[in-house]
Amino acid sequence: MAAPTRGGLAALGARGASAAAAALSLPAEAFGNDPLVEAAWAAKAYQHAQVYFNLISSVDPAFLKLTKADDQIYSEFRKAFPDLQIGVLDPEDLKSGPAKEKWRPFCLRFDGVVEDFNYGTLLRTDCSKGYTEENTIFATRIQFFAIEIARNREGHNHLVYGRAREACLGTQADSSG
Repeated sequence: MAAPTRGGLAALGARGASAAAAALSLPAEAFGNDPLVEAAWAAKAYQHAQVYFNLISSVDPAFLKLTKADDQIYSEFRKAFPDLQIGVLDPEDLKSGPAKEKWRPFCLRFDGVVEDFNYGTLLRTDCSKGYTEENTIFATRIQFFAIEIARNREGHNHLVYGRAREACLGTQADSSG
């Protein structure tokens, strides 16, 4: 019988994963567009996305605390972006030239407050859906935190949690009947 194949960072083995981790700690200028580094980053970002989605699926998002600075992030986010529609994001609200000019000072406020505030991460555009290629954009970590903290506090992520609870209760009812 053939051994199961492993994907993601596990496919690199202990030595390869260690080398990838060491490489990810170097400044970006050291790499150019190295496909191995891009693959390691993508695997790490995807793993983070899966963990976060599992979290909001299993714990009521209204009670989640993502960072020690959640209150500050939320307050400053809504002060800087009071009308930003977060249920379904328009990528232009994060990526256009004028949007980047508005986001830059917001993000820089969290340098030293939020660890790795400017690292890249994945963000769902429509919070009622999961992480798919069509529903995911690249954002900085502080943008992710700001938008997801707001989604949690404003009830937007409750739909994901509610669906997961219903599915769980349905499974329990099926197995007890």
